[in-house]
Amino acid sequence: MTTIRTSCPLCGDVELAPADLSLHLVPSTGTGTYHFRCPHCEEARQRPAGHRTVSILLATGVPYEVVDGAAPITEGEIRDFVQGLNRKNWQENLIS
Repeated sequence: MTTIRTSCPLCGDVELAPADLSLHLVPSTGTGTYHFRCPHCEEARQRPAGHRTVSILLATGVPYEVVDGAAPITEGEIRDFVQGLNRKNWQENLIS
């Protein structure tokens, strides 16, 4: 059986089976993050996955999900959008 070694910030090195991890893959960069629950402290953990790590995780059969690499909309962006809608003639500022 394949064993994957990673680390928990509280517990140090831990060993997991491929089914104990999940990979969120950003296709535009070939990188992502992998997620697991530490078998010792049982806390959910997230770690960055560069190109090499992604290749290794995929080759060992870690389940993956393709995700959009764009950052989520922030509260400030929503606030700016709402303020823009409250301006007169906001339609004239739309980009074609």
